[in-house]
Amino acid sequence: MKLLRFFLAFLLVVVTGFGAQPAFAAEETVPPQPSALNLFEQIGELREKAFAATNKGDFKTAEGYWTEMIQKLPDSGAAWSNRGNARVSQNKLEEAIADFNKAIELAPTAPDPFLNRGTALEGLGKWQEAIADYNHVLELDPNDPAAYSNRGNAKAGLEQWEAAATDFKKAADMAPEYAFARANYALVEYQLGQTDEAIRTMKSLVRKYPKFADMRAALTAALWVQGKQGEAESQWVSAVGLDRRYKDITWVKTIRRWPPAITTALEKFLSLKSS
Repeated sequence: MKLLRFFLAFLLVVVTGFGAQPAFAAEETVPPQPSALNLFEQIGELREKAFAATNKGDFKTAEGYWTEMIQKLPDSGAAWSNRGNARVSQNKLEEAIADFNKAIELAPTAPDPFLNRGTALEGLGKWQEAIADYNHVLELDPNDPAAYSNRGNAKAGLEQWEAAATDFKKAADMAPEYAFARANYALVEYQLGQTDEAIRTMKSLVRKYPKFADMRAALTAALWVQGKQGEAESQWVSAVGLDRRYKDITWVKTIRRWPPAITTALEKFLSLKSS
């Protein structure tokens, strides 16, 4: 599961003049002009509306608010990157990449536009280019768990399972609350034939996060193959009660992108359920 980060760095140098010189450099503080205060308020309102729309899953509306922000602050790399995120969420991948490219041009040392561009490149199946972006994020911040996890996704796209497992584990160990990194690690463990270890990890995640549909669906598949039909059925009832998309094996393969071994196991379960 990919991770995109949303961020907004207010360019106070544009809005109020702050940042152009060190704090307290002048003896008197000149208050910002009313027009600047008005712009600051408009930017704050647009930001709140954009994030509210994002939280509701209304990415088209969020894109519109970020576009308004860009019109007011065209040199804000954060606004360009956030609009790119809204476009990724609508599968407007080429347009999103153009936004991330502009954000990188404006803020070349900020890690988030590289991280977010990587997710768009993954969506286009450009795994190596995505990995290059994640590598650059790690050059900027070697302790970024999102970059490790996303790089694991891209390596999984190349079927580099051992390398993907290493990245997922690194991300999960760095950020123990990062449940999807640990979940992806479990799925890759299963792909590598470490079945018992994978099931232990899945069960641990389900105990900690009872509404984690992804791991309940994975446990369904893994336990069914082991012949533990009762346990598998119990997990399945919970999984589809939380997220019915796991009934669609095409979605599991192409959107959620489970590795082949666990996908095949779920397909066996689904085929018997429908027969």
